Amino acid sequence: MNRRREAALVVTLALVTTAALTYPLAFRLGHGGRVDSWDGLFSIWNIAWVARTVVAEPSSLFHANIFHPHTYTLAFSEANLVAGVLAAPAYWLTGNIYAAHNSAVLISFVLAFVGAYLLVRHLTGNLAAALVAAVLFAFCPFIFARSAHIQLLMTAGLPFSMLGFHRLVEQPGIRRGAELGLLLTITALACGYYGLFAGLMVGVGILFYATTERMWRSVEFWSGIGTAVVVGALVTGVFFLPYMAIGEIHGSIARTLDEARVYSADTGAWLASPARAHGWLLARLDGWSEVLFPGFLLTALAAGGLATALRSTFASEARGAQTRAIRHAAWLYTIIGVLAAWASFGPNAGFYTLLFETIPGFGMLRAPARLGIVVSLCLAVAAGVAVTRLTAGRHGHWIATALVLVGLAELAPVAYPHYEAPRFPGAYRILSKLEPGPVAEFPYYNNRWDFPRHSYYLVGSTSHWLPLVNGYSDLIPQDFRAEVDELAQFPTNAGLSLLAARDTRYVVFHRELYDDATWREIELRIAGFRQLLPIFWDDDAWLYAITE
Repeated sequence: MNRRREAALVVTLALVTTAALTYPLAFRLGHGGRVDSWDGLFSIWNIAWVARTVVAEPSSLFHANIFHPHTYTLAFSEANLVAGVLAAPAYWLTGNIYAAHNSAVLISFVLAFVGAYLLVRHLTGNLAAALVAAVLFAFCPFIFARSAHIQLLMTAGLPFSMLGFHRLVEQPGIRRGAELGLLLTITALACGYYGLFAGLMVGVGILFYATTERMWRSVEFWSGIGTAVVVGALVTGVFFLPYMAIGEIHGSIARTLDEARVYSADTGAWLASPARAHGWLLARLDGWSEVLFPGFLLTALAAGGLATALRSTFASEARGAQTRAIRHAAWLYTIIGVLAAWASFGPNAGFYTLLFETIPGFGMLRAPARLGIVVSLCLAVAAGVAVTRLTAGRHGHWIATALVLVGLAELAPVAYPHYEAPRFPGAYRILSKLEPGPVAEFPYYNNRWDFPRHSYYLVGSTSHWLPLVNGYSDLIPQDFRAEVDELAQFPTNAGLSLLAARDTRYVVFHRELYDDATWREIELRIAGFRQLLPIFWDDDAWLYAITE
């Protein structure tokens, strides 16, 4: 098969399988998404902000319209720059925030498929092995359990980064090093966790090939690695400056080992999966802290790949360069997979603590269990080794087809989560036509566990993009925490003073979010404030301007 036909086959299969396993996402692109989840709503706002601002106001990219008047607010959590850029065409073509977000989700699956395919194709030289591995990695259960966090769907950087590393090993030099540095940078900008994971995988790979292939003697190899480090550090460093700025303003954003313990894997996590075919397994678990099960087919094929590597290691006839390369790949990814699985259990298992205390950047992570995606990629590579052997005979294409179909059947989720978009109040439409000014929205949720409910207002702000006094993110400013109880009682004189200090121009009371008794009280209090000038009201929300 020539390259064009092969590329067309891979992309077509990636598109079709993505549309099928994420149904109805591709067919209801602009009608909703993970609006059932506060994190999902936050993600939709985040992607819309980046998609809009990277084109319209790139200099304001990190000064998102939340927590007014704070600056660098996009850096209060994962910036999601890559997902936002991927979403930009859909955003500007349709003006629909859900189409923008969902297009980025679909593209992330397609890129993960293509990335895993290219990596395994490069390592094994086998089309069938690459296709099977691509299916088993791109649609692994880990991904479907994290659909509310778009950065965790950006898994493509992991196989692409490792592909860049293998090319550097085979053709060491500055050019390949620069390519690897750029790939690692893109991976980090897509997801901070995955950028660090990719860097660690490359680090293990450096030690592995420096030993097994005596690359430690190659000046070209080390110049390439040095170039990758410099390119990655310089480019990523530019985008890390806002995070340094908020560290100076708001204090350290580093995590603790105690936080990591909360988000660590347990044994149940490695058997938990949202796939329909694994439902019976969940019923037999006493509990699980995370969702990390790679799948039966992937695990079985990976075991076969490791067995193949073992036989090859000790077989006298297995001395060819291609056989040696495949064997080394199997061993490398086995080592990485074992280390990643070990670290996923968090501080109590020991290895994660070592990484936390010695690897720069690890202190910003809080979820060791997310290393599960590294394990899935390593298993996919090992599975590719097994499929290479399984499909060597005359019926190889039928075996590969069967494995792809079985893999898709096993990994298909019960249903991809997709919920109809909420209907926003008419007050937002009016705000978009008024003279710009900061907005405060009520109820002003003051309970720490209710802070995520401000995400509803964030998504609503995409109708007008005015600055919001409200906000939600990983980092909650101290002044927000200090003033939230008073603002929760608004309208009050003290609350009005707090809003005036923020130059707040408009307030929105969401009638539908109050119970009847509380709303009657709010109405009475509003009537006592002549500074609140009514602009618009309906059954959903009342909009006021704050006058001098």
